[in-house]
Amino acid sequence: MQGLWSTHRRAKINLNSASLSPSGLNTPSVPPTSDEAVGQVPTVEPSAAPLPPSTPETPALEEGPGPSEGKPVSTKRKLRSSRIPGEEGSKRAKLSGSVSKDYAPPTTRLSDLGGVDQCVEKMLELVAMPLCHPEIYIHTGVQPPRGVLLHGPPGCGKTMLAHAIAGELGVPFINISAPSVVSGMSGESEKTLRDTFDEAKRVAPCLLFIDEIDAITPKRESAQREMERRIVAQFLTCMDDMSWEKNDNKPVIVIGATNRPDSLDAALRRAGRFDHEISMGVPDEEARAQILRVQASKLRLEGDFDYIALAKATPGYVGADLAALTGAAGIIAVKRIFKQISEGTLVLPDNIAPAVAPGDSDVSMAVDPPIVETAIPQASSSKLVPFATFDASRQTAASSIIHFLRAHPDPLTEAQLAPLCITYSDFTLALQHVQPSSKREGFATVPDVTWADIGALHGTREELHMAIVQPIRRPELFSAVGIVAACGVLLWGPPGCGKTLLAKAVANESRANFISVKGPELLNKYVGESERAVRQVFSRARASSPCVIFFDELDALVPRRDDSMSESSARVVNTLLTELDGLDARKSVYVIAATNRPDMIDPAMCRPGRLDKLLYVDLPTPTERAEIIRKMTRKVPMGGENSGMQEAIEILVRERCEGYSGADLAALVREAGVAALKRALGALDEMDGFDGVGAGGAQSVVVSLADFGQALDKVQPSVSVAQRRKYESLRSKFAGLPVRVGRDEEGKRVEDKASVA
Repeated sequence: MQGLWSTHRRAKINLNSASLSPSGLNTPSVPPTSDEAVGQVPTVEPSAAPLPPSTPETPALEEGPGPSEGKPVSTKRKLRSSRIPGEEGSKRAKLSGSVSKDYAPPTTRLSDLGGVDQCVEKMLELVAMPLCHPEIYIHTGVQPPRGVLLHGPPGCGKTMLAHAIAGELGVPFINISAPSVVSGMSGESEKTLRDTFDEAKRVAPCLLFIDEIDAITPKRESAQREMERRIVAQFLTCMDDMSWEKNDNKPVIVIGATNRPDSLDAALRRAGRFDHEISMGVPDEEARAQILRVQASKLRLEGDFDYIALAKATPGYVGADLAALTGAAGIIAVKRIFKQISEGTLVLPDNIAPAVAPGDSDVSMAVDPPIVETAIPQASSSKLVPFATFDASRQTAASSIIHFLRAHPDPLTEAQLAPLCITYSDFTLALQHVQPSSKREGFATVPDVTWADIGALHGTREELHMAIVQPIRRPELFSAVGIVAACGVLLWGPPGCGKTLLAKAVANESRANFISVKGPELLNKYVGESERAVRQVFSRARASSPCVIFFDELDALVPRRDDSMSESSARVVNTLLTELDGLDARKSVYVIAATNRPDMIDPAMCRPGRLDKLLYVDLPTPTERAEIIRKMTRKVPMGGENSGMQEAIEILVRERCEGYSGADLAALVREAGVAALKRALGALDEMDGFDGVGAGGAQSVVVSLADFGQALDKVQPSVSVAQRRKYESLRSKFAGLPVRVGRDEEGKRVEDKASVA
């Protein structure tokens, strides 16, 4: 078989690839000499000349054997021998003419980008200069860059930046997706890479863009299959062959894009390959405003647009999210326009001209817009009116669109399209529907708890306001004074006093993203997984900055390091300490931690620069309990006069709720409501035979003072007297809290070691 195949190949090489005669098809069965093969060339061309271009070659295969052949050739061999030369010719023709067809520069321009000025400047330096003026590098002897790696979170514009640079330069642009290189056949993936780089050399100067490059260049030490290692090795070899000396001084620059730069092989990121890396992070407030201006330049807007306010309302949004926001605002505007037209508040000019037929007797009826909707289906007889037989009265949600489609079956004119615009209110409504990429994993969110939901704790709220809320909302004031905002806040105190509620209200007040981390949930039994989870929390927070990370039950995550502590727990503590004040900038990431066991936390966590502000959240005083119960009973229906009932409940809470925390008071209100429901349900059961009692039964439920008295018998304080003494001792000893000096009722000087709250 090998002999026949080699003989077949030798005979085929000497044939003309344009067309084959029947005698030429039979040559593989008889080994010809070189002279005979050369002599066949003139005989093939005349037989191929009469064939038109559209005539297939298959009729020639159906002819009988030639005069020199005694045994017919099989159909498979005839098809193969006739197909391969034609395919080679078609491939050669395709490669020769593919520069203008397949590798045309994209239509994207740098004007379509916003908020990436530094990345654009770096790309012009690394890509545009070597491609436009290679003679400078040749004259000076400077080695130009060979590869540029773009990395950043998804949706930040890596692919769009590469397309925009190629579109501005106008050079051939070879765009391949990394997963398309991988093949199931052994050696095919490496061959595809070699062919791609050879093609880039042929059409040089050009740009070779590889998207999602991490799919074909993983770390070789962690690769699961030998094929992955071979692909990485082949890629490295091809990158080394991209030097100018090996390509006649024609520049070929490779651009790679990935959102997982840490998973790339280390040899790929050394000098001479991807020696320059450009990080495209999440845009800040100013960059988001520029992106919104670029996106809005393509829209028909109406009124004044405050791009700065819109950028402040979109923390954590990347370019793709802002593009989705723009699209959602356009959809909301279209729905609003449909509704206004159906209600008659917006009347399109000349809306009856294209619909009324000449000579129609009902022209006078079409003056009033409501009559137009019923008259147009009768007037337009030549064209089918959409939804003409649909009963719009049953579909109230879609009635406005159906009325519009009935009234305007023809395309709208320029005069009719003039009043249709997108307003700023459409963008504010779209904010409620568009969720940024950083929140779609369910990891970061903005809480719905406000300061109005929190009673008392005024001192703690003021400290948190200055430590976190103001640096997020007015960073320019802090930078003007030269003050660095507090790195972190530790809330400690008895359980149920509102530490978690305070953290949520701070995040809501500052309109920052909120990541809640329960202490033990980051711990994992596998080595290194807990540390990776801690790093992932901070990386996600940086990706959705400004962000507040809340560590609940911090004592479970960072216990005190001593000889009895396990090595895995010590590594978690070290990782968290490094993230708090390590080499990586926090970039508007604020940390709030809560614990009711401050003596178990490692002392290194509370030094200045980490959790440097310690706030003690104590049990509420009688006045604070009254304020808390007032907040909690805002939606509770009271019996009798509302104000008198409220005062009676506050007096009850002041006198009989000593030692109750905020959580205990919430349980008290809930138990009182349950007691009122039991009483109302008993009355409803007695009146079961009365018609319509269910309709007004819900309105007859009221909570009385007696219900709160019954609830007091069931709900007891969760913090015992012994625990309160323990927290008082911790309050005077823990972390050297500052001494608060004051005067008692008799005017004597009193010193009390307490927190700043």
